[in-house]
Amino acid sequence: MSEEKQGPLMAEDGAGRRLSDEAIDWLVRLGSGRATATDRLAFQRWRQSSTAHEAAAVEAEVLLHAVGETRQADELRRQGTPLSAGSVRRHPVGRRVLFAGAAAASVAAVAVALPALGPLSGLYADHATAVGGRKRVALADSSVVVLNTATAVSVDYSAQERRLVLHDGEALFEVAKDAARPFIVVAGDVEVRAVGTAFVVRLKRVFENVTVSEGTVEVKMGDRPSIRVVAGQQLDVSESDGFKLRVVDVDAATAWQRGKLIFNRRPLENVVAELERYRTGRIVILGDRLKTLEVTGVFDLDDTDRILRTIEETTKARVVQMPLFTIIR
Repeated sequence: MSEEKQGPLMAEDGAGRRLSDEAIDWLVRLGSGRATATDRLAFQRWRQSSTAHEAAAVEAEVLLHAVGETRQADELRRQGTPLSAGSVRRHPVGRRVLFAGAAAASVAAVAVALPALGPLSGLYADHATAVGGRKRVALADSSVVVLNTATAVSVDYSAQERRLVLHDGEALFEVAKDAARPFIVVAGDVEVRAVGTAFVVRLKRVFENVTVSEGTVEVKMGDRPSIRVVAGQQLDVSESDGFKLRVVDVDAATAWQRGKLIFNRRPLENVVAELERYRTGRIVILGDRLKTLEVTGVFDLDDTDRILRTIEETTKARVVQMPLFTIIR
């Protein structure tokens, strides 16, 4: 992987990186709600001790400010609001703004910690996993469900059918044959029906995704005609775009079962979106060119910090990790 250097304030040497990390640590500490007057005075002395310290403090303020705008833009996109030059409000970067924003860190920590426990639907689902977790469940008919990260599944078997509901996340279904009782998975508005096969269903924010590794499934959404998906195919289903069927590398798409993530020339932005599913907190990329950096490799899901270190070691990107979010720049 290769990438052009991002950011006019990026420090090249070890000393510069150390000062940058110290400045970010200071700002996070001052905004934690536990900082004292002595802490604030110590930071001012640290900042004013040299021009290098002042530059590192300014860089940290710009970074944290950019993260705030990025999160606001992400929220507007989730709401379907078209982005324009005025969509994301810009504020002058100053001590008052910085400290007020950082003071929200203690509140944001709760918002980050709760998702780490898994989806709320896990409270009433039959089976659930936390963020980063995986779980294999053997069902009464010898079928198997493998739950990926932050997933919740309910099981409702009857004499007529085997019905499961995917409330959140992603799961692999290995279906035992039973011609008298169809195997049905419901995910949002989508219904996936199989007799004897293996397939993965994933719920996303705006669409569902079905990947078939063995056999054939029939997918239906609302009043639309159903569509058949065979082994080696993946189907995206959304209310706005309907069905989008394509050939897929099943081994790569289901590598999470083996504790791996496999990418072949995937943009870093997509890699980060996938990585965020397996760890708490946000990962923010600064710089549009960096977002398009192509990533190829096989990564260990059980060590997401190592994945981030690999990205840093094999590119000129800088990864800054903090309790609530990670910045790639």
